[in-house]
Amino acid sequence: MLNIEKIKIGISIGDVNGIGLEVIIKTFMDNRMLDFCTPIVYGSTKLANNYRKTMDATDFAFNRIATIEEANPKKVNMLSCWNEEVELSFGHSTESGGKYAFLSLDAACKDLFDGKIDALVTAPINKDNIQSEAFNFPGHTEYLTEKFEGESLMLLTSENLKVGIATNHIPVANISNSLTSDSIFNKIKILNKSLIQDFAISSPKIAILALNPHAGDNGLLGKEEHQVIIPAINNAKSIGINAFGPYPADGFFGAGSYKKFDAVLAMYHDQGLIPFKTLSFGEGVNFTAGLNIVRTSPDHGVAYEIAGQNKAAESSFRSAVYLACDIVRNRTIHNEINRDKLKIKRQ
Repeated sequence: MLNIEKIKIGISIGDVNGIGLEVIIKTFMDNRMLDFCTPIVYGSTKLANNYRKTMDATDFAFNRIATIEEANPKKVNMLSCWNEEVELSFGHSTESGGKYAFLSLDAACKDLFDGKIDALVTAPINKDNIQSEAFNFPGHTEYLTEKFEGESLMLLTSENLKVGIATNHIPVANISNSLTSDSIFNKIKILNKSLIQDFAISSPKIAILALNPHAGDNGLLGKEEHQVIIPAINNAKSIGINAFGPYPADGFFGAGSYKKFDAVLAMYHDQGLIPFKTLSFGEGVNFTAGLNIVRTSPDHGVAYEIAGQNKAAESSFRSAVYLACDIVRNRTIHNEINRDKLKIKRQ
């Protein structure tokens, strides 16, 4: 049984020229974080020490380790992934920034795959400079979907709002052709399951947003609602999922309708993320639902414009660590309850 009191959280550092290491260090300068988890940061103490010079973090130090087994539950551990010096160019997109972001992510994913860590929290990457033969994906979500089991759903979460995205990172011109009744139905099922097992919400209520203005106005402004979205909602209802909609996206958030639901499924990236970040920016977390592993990240990017200036707020990254711990615990409890039910049923 997993020791849910001291969860091992693997942390990838993201683009070294962004704010990743800054928000990591600021998060764990508060020693109370060690009451919730054992952090293992994948990177280099040399790099971290150079980064600390830009911050008021003279009393903070990582515990350098070579393997997970050496991790000290009372310290912030740094698992060394390389030994060479890394030149920092704060605020700039560089080839080395992408290279070391991937080395950190790859090492963390290997330990996550082997069960050596319980969850992964990823600091922001630059989706352009990380591209290589080993990483040919639009972002973390697609990369993790390729490496681990399950069908993923990008789920943005905060204390009062959860928004899933039906189509991930794709061009706006491709959205309509990418949406099918089956694909939306599958996303609704993933979202419903995640709300139950990851967030401990029984009988969740899910709102489905329309694609077109005014939900298509009975086909005048588009036919996707009647031909694609409504059939998916009906399929979800037929298997007992509390799915409702489709709701016109423009007034749904402004009118506060989201407060009546446990989660919302948006049809495309900006339709969901613009209102989410407007309502929750700085506290939100990106969770990759649907996979057999737990991964969270802050709701912001590399923030080159403030990198190296000690201006980054760590609140979203801290929330990502908290949520990862909560989901690991909730999944553990959910799985144990279901195992007990199965034993009783067999008896």
